Amino acid sequence: MSIVADIDRDRAAGLATPTGARVSQRWEDVVHADDVDVVIVATPNKIARPVAVAAALSGKHVLCEKPLGRNAAEAAEIVAAARRSGVTLKTGFNHRHHPAIARAHDLVVSGGIGEPLFIRCIYGHGGRPGYEREWRGNADLAGGGELLDQGVHAVDLARWFLGEFAEVNGRVARWVWDIAPLEDNGFAWLETAERRLAMIHTSWTQWKNRFSFEVFGHDGFVRVEGLGGSYGVESLIHARRRSGGLPDEVTTEFPGPDESWHAEWIEFTAAIREGREPLGNGEDGLAALLLIDALYRSAAEHVPVRLSEALA
Repeated sequence: MSIVADIDRDRAAGLATPTGARVSQRWEDVVHADDVDVVIVATPNKIARPVAVAAALSGKHVLCEKPLGRNAAEAAEIVAAARRSGVTLKTGFNHRHHPAIARAHDLVVSGGIGEPLFIRCIYGHGGRPGYEREWRGNADLAGGGELLDQGVHAVDLARWFLGEFAEVNGRVARWVWDIAPLEDNGFAWLETAERRLAMIHTSWTQWKNRFSFEVFGHDGFVRVEGLGGSYGVESLIHARRRSGGLPDEVTTEFPGPDESWHAEWIEFTAAIREGREPLGNGEDGLAALLLIDALYRSAAEHVPVRLSEALA
């Protein structure tokens, strides 16, 4: 049996009615229900840790929306609880399940652009009237601004494509939105031990929604533009360089609605059935937040931060 919990009972009922689920205003009723096997945590960041930890310790498999808490310490508690109970934990990195991004990853790992060298990513939107008064503009509820909100997706993708990062350099700015002490723009420079680079700009002042993710290699590049909907048609451009002249490019479009959340659910349930780690697991959620924490430290101190120092 299913249960939908929300402090707004009418909102919970609206989601529960199509499936005949029970309704509650207490998340505790969900995580302690004997007839619930899986808990989806889709709450403001502050609430993710207590709900996910309680669910895991109650023996429930957990799909927790990104980020996995407000910081790495909260994420570590969630990961530890899932390990202790032996349940499956997935972080809501649905961008890994966008078809263009998944295809780009396949091309990169299969050698389709040669040795990967660097990444450029732009990800942003322009908010909406009153955005600064929503929970994402509340430092206690959110834990971070745009660098944490959309930036955690970009950081996760960079790590997925290039591997572990050894050093980061970050800067944040608050230029338009009245969300002090949070930021409306985040800039990140991440470098692996092999000196591969990822450059990320994530913004609430992009005004027109944009997602652009590029991976350049020795022999070519892949570029993903758009995520569907207001971000534009999702497309993948794969190019192979030639000696002289323009590269050969192939463009594939993925029109239609965003199915990444559905694909994420399919992967999560398959991992539970097969007794394996899902794509974008709890460890990935923790690793992304370790990088975000280091980027915030770098921004505050105006110095590069080595991950070995951040973990010390």
